[in-house]
Amino acid sequence: MSGAGKKIADVAFKASRTIDWEGMAKVLVTDEARREFSNLRRAFDEVNTQLQTKFSQEPEPIDWDFYRKGIGSGIVDMYKEAYDSVEIPKFVDTVTPEYKPKFDALLVELKEAEQKSLRESERLEKEIVDVQEISKKLSTMTADEYFEKHPELKKKFDDEIRNDYWGY
Repeated sequence: MSGAGKKIADVAFKASRTIDWEGMAKVLVTDEARREFSNLRRAFDEVNTQLQTKFSQEPEPIDWDFYRKGIGSGIVDMYKEAYDSVEIPKFVDTVTPEYKPKFDALLVELKEAEQKSLRESERLEKEIVDVQEISKKLSTMTADEYFEKHPELKKKFDDEIRNDYWGY
């Protein structure tokens, strides 16, 4: 197997193991999205299977003697010489080193954004709990009880009253 083909097959195999197909499928809401996702997964599996089979095998050696018997040694020797002279260049990956630092920086940025999102989610969940708690107690809550939970509003109202500003 050529170095490039083996490398591609290895990367595809590793990628197939790290993709959380079930986790992504749980997020989908519409039937159309599920169909498209299924098509994507099927296409990925087909390409991955081709990479694993087609590129992971060495080509069968040519039986030059078989052709010499049927065609003649002059033409076969000419083709064999031409075949042997073909030099298949080794794949040199010049793209990955160029984009790896950018990709790594994006991963760091992604992790930071994920942490920020999780913190914001926690804050919003706490706010939802507070709003639900207030809505339950709202009919029996006094202004003093409300201002205990929200001292910034009490200060704002006290300042407005003190400055004789009544909002109109």
